[in-house]
Amino acid sequence: MFEKILVPVDGSENSLVALNLAIKLEKACDSELFILSVYREHRLWKASVSMVNPELTASTDDALEAYAKEVAENSKKYALESGVKKVRSFYMGGGPARMIVKFSHDHDIDLIVLGSRGLSDSESRLLGSVSHKVTSLAECPVMVV
Repeated sequence: MFEKILVPVDGSENSLVALNLAIKLEKACDSELFILSVYREHRLWKASVSMVNPELTASTDDALEAYAKEVAENSKKYALESGVKKVRSFYMGGGPARMIVKFSHDHDIDLIVLGSRGLSDSESRLLGSVSHKVTSLAECPVMVV
């Protein structure tokens, strides 16, 4: 039914709930699990800070990327320890909803499983949540937990 399942993770409690459900689905469907961690690039902040201290911009980018990589790798390790046989992890920078949808398209994902809220609840109330955007834009089914 679902050969490729994508679960975006950000280190939040809700993304762990989504990961656990994706693990159960992977086992039931004998699927391949794709784990994706997206770190948000803050272009306006980067532009203003880079005028004052370019090194600060680079170190912030490095820290965000390192965090996303750690979240992806820890999630993969957790999935393997939970008995998942086929799992790959990825991390990338950009707008979370846009990158999730692009990744799902580029990798022919059959199902996206994601948490209803991530780490930035206040932002999601102001701009519309990542989960809402993904459900609107994705070409495959999306399960929001």
